[in-house]
Amino acid sequence: MKSIIEQFYTTFEAVDGEAMAACYHSDVVFEDPAFGVLKGEKAKNMWRMLCESQRGKDFQVTYSGIMSDNTSGKAHWEAKYEFSQTGRKVHNKIDAAFEFKDGLIIKHVDTFDLQKWAKQALGFKGALLGGTGFFKKKLNAQTNALLAKWENKH
Repeated sequence: MKSIIEQFYTTFEAVDGEAMAACYHSDVVFEDPAFGVLKGEKAKNMWRMLCESQRGKDFQVTYSGIMSDNTSGKAHWEAKYEFSQTGRKVHNKIDAAFEFKDGLIIKHVDTFDLQKWAKQALGFKGALLGGTGFFKKKLNAQTNALLAKWENKH
């Protein structure tokens, strides 16, 4: 199943959210510190939204360390971009774990240091609050509100 992970990140490098979504099973469950848990179309739409917002901008994705068997896999990936709310440069380092069903990704969990991300994206305030449950809960609410707004337009 290494090929589906490679396809997922190759299309991410190309900032193609639709092709990324095609790598996901219809019952996919995605989880990360920024969005929390997203299921099905919401998970697919998150990638569509993120790609749409980064298209034509200084956005870079690299990936490495892909390993998999028939049921699960993992990869390391890094994203470099400008955080739109503050204009600050972010270099996020993420470890991904995958599970597969019917040749597609059925579960995808991205793990990264939220406090380190918050410090880069938000500066001093992020460094202070980024490691707290309060911050994570507030961030999840904000990112999910952005996703809902995006979904209402599309």
